[in-house]
Amino acid sequence: MKEEDLQGSWKDFFYNSRTGELLGRTASSWGLILLFYLIFYGFLAGMFCLTIWVMLQTLDENVPRHQDRVADPGNHPIIHKKMFKWQSADCFTASWQNSLKCVSEYNDSMQERNDLCLVGEYTDQDQGSIKKVCQFKRSILRQCSGLPDTSFGYAEGKPCIIVKMNRVIGLKPEGDPYINCTAKRDSPLQMQYFPPEGRLDKMFFPYYGKKLQPDYVQPLVAVKLLLTKDDYNIEQTVECKVEGSHLRNNDERDKYMGRVTFRVKVLQ
Repeated sequence: MKEEDLQGSWKDFFYNSRTGELLGRTASSWGLILLFYLIFYGFLAGMFCLTIWVMLQTLDENVPRHQDRVADPGNHPIIHKKMFKWQSADCFTASWQNSLKCVSEYNDSMQERNDLCLVGEYTDQDQGSIKKVCQFKRSILRQCSGLPDTSFGYAEGKPCIIVKMNRVIGLKPEGDPYINCTAKRDSPLQMQYFPPEGRLDKMFFPYYGKKLQPDYVQPLVAVKLLLTKDDYNIEQTVECKVEGSHLRNNDERDKYMGRVTFRVKVLQ
């Protein structure tokens, strides 16, 4: 009898046919509890959505709210042959044929659609939906443009390395910024720059963001390494820095801020 009473009590706990209770509560009691939690969690969801909406109203869809971690841009090279110990970059590839895609947006035919800007002056623009973009024609790189020499100098053992600064919204470099490269060796390595002196013209600054300047291209500097036969079969370590402006390039905590280091080895 005790076992039968125990089984009966468990059955009554799950569902009592005499009182109509399920798990100790009537249907009206369960309804009130469900209604309470529905209102409670609905209120929380509404508060969450309201908070997100208020925060979104404080943001500018074109400019990040905080840019303190990218105050000074880094550099990265576009490599047209297999390189050594180079970390990820937007246009890095071990094949120069694929690298051509990274400079194809600089083709003269495409850049003709952009605007001619005042050399040596910032291109400050008023508020507007779309900002104008300054021309940077690929032909400016001359021997390193890939036009007269599709091997970018590698066929003759004098490779071209194309360096560009990362984009930073609102950046206006002071002074007269230019790219300067040095080889880490005892004797100097002769180099040739395109445009002349590795100049980064101020007309390409400031950058207003991808949404306001969808066709924007940052200026390039091509560095042609004038290697001699004595330099063949020797790994050359080259460091390029942004000079002539207030941009930092000597922070030991960030070796990619305002500079980049790469290695080249031409085999004979």
